[in-house]
Amino acid sequence: MKHNQVRTASYLHPIPFFKVSFEGGLLSQRWDINRNVTLPVIYKNFKDIGHFNALELCKQEKKKVTDNTQVHPYWDSDIAKWIEAASYSLALNPDPHLDSVVDSVISKICETQHEDGYMNTYYSIIEPENRWKKLAFGHELYCAGHLIEAGVAHFLSTGKTALFSSIRRYADYIFSVFTSGACKGYPGHPEIELALIKLYRLTEDKRYFKLSQLFLERRGQKPSYFALEMKKLDPEHLDYYYRYFGSGEHFSTEYCQDHLPLSEQKHAVGHAVRATYLYSALADVAAETNDEKLIETCKRLWEDITEKHMYLTGGIGSSRYNEGFTQPYDLPNRDAYAETCAAIGLVFFTHRLLQIDPDSRYADVMERVLYNVILKGVSRDGRRFTYDNPLESQGDHRFHDWFEIACCPPNLARFIASLGEYMYSYGYEDIYIHLYAQGTGECDLQQSHIVIHQRTQYPWEGNIEIEITTEKPVIFGLNVRIPSWSSQDVISVSINGQNVTMAGKIQRGYYRIRREWNSCDLVKLVFPMKEKRVFAHPAVPQNIGHVALQRGPIVYCLEGIDHPETPLSHIALPRKSILSTGTYSETPYKMPTINAQAQKTDPGSWQNKLYSNLPCAIQTCTITAVPYFYWNNRSPGEMKIWIRESCDNK
Repeated sequence: MKHNQVRTASYLHPIPFFKVSFEGGLLSQRWDINRNVTLPVIYKNFKDIGHFNALELCKQEKKKVTDNTQVHPYWDSDIAKWIEAASYSLALNPDPHLDSVVDSVISKICETQHEDGYMNTYYSIIEPENRWKKLAFGHELYCAGHLIEAGVAHFLSTGKTALFSSIRRYADYIFSVFTSGACKGYPGHPEIELALIKLYRLTEDKRYFKLSQLFLERRGQKPSYFALEMKKLDPEHLDYYYRYFGSGEHFSTEYCQDHLPLSEQKHAVGHAVRATYLYSALADVAAETNDEKLIETCKRLWEDITEKHMYLTGGIGSSRYNEGFTQPYDLPNRDAYAETCAAIGLVFFTHRLLQIDPDSRYADVMERVLYNVILKGVSRDGRRFTYDNPLESQGDHRFHDWFEIACCPPNLARFIASLGEYMYSYGYEDIYIHLYAQGTGECDLQQSHIVIHQRTQYPWEGNIEIEITTEKPVIFGLNVRIPSWSSQDVISVSINGQNVTMAGKIQRGYYRIRREWNSCDLVKLVFPMKEKRVFAHPAVPQNIGHVALQRGPIVYCLEGIDHPETPLSHIALPRKSILSTGTYSETPYKMPTINAQAQKTDPGSWQNKLYSNLPCAIQTCTITAVPYFYWNNRSPGEMKIWIRESCDNK
């Protein structure tokens, strides 16, 4: 690693991805598959579909194309996310071939840059006359943001400057356009706000921070910029505006969180990815400015999402229509949208709040989303993907080789490649362990280089060994998260073989061990993992009378392949039935299952009938539940997380 990011003035700081490695276990396996399989698969799809041809065409023409060339407005963002993912991979696993491929793609991108600094394939080729004129749905600034993030990631990972220099020119050009009065707009799809903060932290050029802040401050003003934008466009370009904003008395820009100034927003509304990206940028600005009002706004919005709009899996955005939020507690299972990108956005937002306000509730949500939506977003072999993540299926949900709108696969790839960034944080005299996985993290604290090494089979087992290595004896607080799924009365902690008491020492979900640390000091944590029932808030009508199963951070589901003779809707789990752990050994990690005696309805007496005066006969059966993220990896079929509950064992 050639360079480090500039640290913010206060709060915690994540140990960067290139200082964290995974060394065996579930996350290590998924990280390796992402690097060895998913990245090449995504690259091949880009090549086959035409992403790179569009770059070539843009370089050659830089003028409007009138033939049937298929170039999508968001293709630049797809490529940028892949570069970002590949860059993270190169930082930890140098690969000459991948390095060469990335350099080749970057060269193509840089050759599309206009003399004024502008970079956008679609608007250079298809609609050059509409540059900066369709900000609500045109994805121009969104694509710019992803290019900036890719340039920052590639520079940090390799020290190379080709893409970084180009994206700085582009950022400088965007600054000149949007601060000079030439355009008073802001992104319909937030993303560049995040990117500009990253660029600012790396370069310390305050213009980038100022522009990010400006984009946030312009939202929610009256009249909406997007309303004014609509009036200037030809009718042929207004379909999306009318669909999501309406018109006349029904005009509203809630879809892109533009209905109120950000500091006045109290509820999560609109498109879930747009919302979480926007809130993430707001958290960044709040941290940089130490603005308590903005911090409280972020917390208020996060609590609204996680307490009224989040699925048990951590998925958000229940509605397929707007890919986003509806009214509180509207959490249908079979029709759940819960886009993979929205889950990633929730982690972005949550992780930023965790640095501002080190409370384990943020890490708990981050963990829930990681293990139950993000790992579900790509098949076990790393070759196929999901866009939506329902909690129930009749067998009509599949992994897909690709999508026409393919934002999720490269987004998933860049997230998994940067997964180390979410494991640890550090402050002036504290280190926090947020997530548990076998591997190593490193940071400099109190003028000493510190290495944290975890040995564990988490999330399948709750035994964790944390070995500390220091250059010299050093005093600091080691804060280990006590997961919300665990029972605090049966947790045990020992230091160098000596049991310690946690009474009164758990602060906001973290057990703080402040002492003088020496090399080879060993902390052992034991979080007994028991199979547990989970119930939903009674305001969620779909889940009344239903129960879900969880073990550790993993949410479980029933799959049709394990219950071939019984429709899953016919199964009920008695309230007193004993849950037990089994083992499904056909996976590399010998995945635990949850087993129980249950009941199933016998429809035999319903021959040639639709209704009867007698209840359906009941039979006993055995159920086997598997981790939700593993669903659909054997064969497509029925799936159900929320199981009907029976009040007796008869």
